[in-house]
Amino acid sequence: MPETLEKMQARLAELEAQIEAEWESRRERLNYHLDRGRVVFGEGVREAHRHARVNLWLFLRRTRPLVVLTAPLIYAVVIPFALLDLFVTIYQTICFPVYGIQKVRRRDHVVIDRHHLAYLNGLQKLNCMYCSYGNGVIAYVREVAARTEKYWCPIKHARRMKGAHGYYGEFCDFGDAEAFQKETPRLRRELRAAEPPAKD
Repeated sequence: MPETLEKMQARLAELEAQIEAEWESRRERLNYHLDRGRVVFGEGVREAHRHARVNLWLFLRRTRPLVVLTAPLIYAVVIPFALLDLFVTIYQTICFPVYGIQKVRRRDHVVIDRHHLAYLNGLQKLNCMYCSYGNGVIAYVREVAARTEKYWCPIKHARRMKGAHGYYGEFCDFGDAEAFQKETPRLRRELRAAEPPAKD
C-alpha cells in the first residue's frame, strides 16, 4: 500500500474519532445519553418535548391532499424492504460461514429509536420508524454486499463511481491482473480475521 494511502487512512481514522467526539458533545448539549443502547433524557426534557408536539389533527390539516394520496405508495415499499431484509439475512447466515466472512450485525444498521421523541405525534413517529427501517435495511444490505464483493471481486470499476462503500478504496485497479491475483487472497484473509462486533 503506498505511503500516501496509509497517511490518508490514518487521517480518516482521526476524523472518525473527531466525529464521535462531536456526537457526544451534541448529546450533552441536547441533554440525553445512551445507557446500554437506551435513550435517557435529562430532567425536564421530555416535558419540553411534549409541549413542542404538533397535534395530530392539526398536522393532518396542514398536509397537502396530494401528499396524503402518495402515502399508500410510500408504505407499499415496506414489502420489498422486508423481503430484501429476510433474503439477505438468510444469505449471509448460510454463505458467510462457508466463505469465512464475519457476519454483519443487523442491529448496527437498522436503528429504530425516534419513537422515543415526545415532540413527534403518532403519525410522525410511525413515519420515522418506517424511514429508519427502510434506510437501515439498505445500509445493512449494502454492508453484506460490500463484504461479498471484497471476497469475490475486489476490482475497481473503469469509470468513477459515486458513493462507493468503505472497502472499495482497497480494491485492485481495473485492468491490473497481477494485483488481482496477488491481492485477492490477502483481502479474503482480512474478512476472515475481522474482529467480531462488540456486544452491547
